[in-house]
Amino acid sequence: MKDLYVFEYVNENEFKKLERSLKKYNMLAFKKLYFEYYPQLKEGKFLGELVSTNQEQNTQTYKLKLPTDTLFSKVHGDVCLHYIVYLEQNIVMLDTISPKEILTEGHQSELEVYKGVMVSKEHSDKDIFKINLLNMIQK
Repeated sequence: MKDLYVFEYVNENEFKKLERSLKKYNMLAFKKLYFEYYPQLKEGKFLGELVSTNQEQNTQTYKLKLPTDTLFSKVHGDVCLHYIVYLEQNIVMLDTISPKEILTEGHQSELEVYKGVMVSKEHSDKDIFKINLLNMIQK
């Protein structure tokens, strides 16, 4: 039987908040993460871009891009899972989900949506400007 990898967290409370916010605002990314990517990671199939390796600790750091709307990606950045694999201990250490700022803000309070994209309360003018600009470019 093949050894399965175990999930651990750098900061479990913070990560779970980001996960819940992702579930609320981007269900497609959450479903892919939870039902497709997590089982593959547990089996030892490391997905995404290898960011760095550490020979001393025998670790690999990955960045996995999750599916999201292109307009959201252009306004807030790509939705990515960051994780570290400890090869000798068979541990996948879940680090964070980015863009952390908008997901954290979405967990703390209800976010407004403008033309189908989440808008930050702190930077609402900037986000609305980006959305309008991108829509004008597409026309």
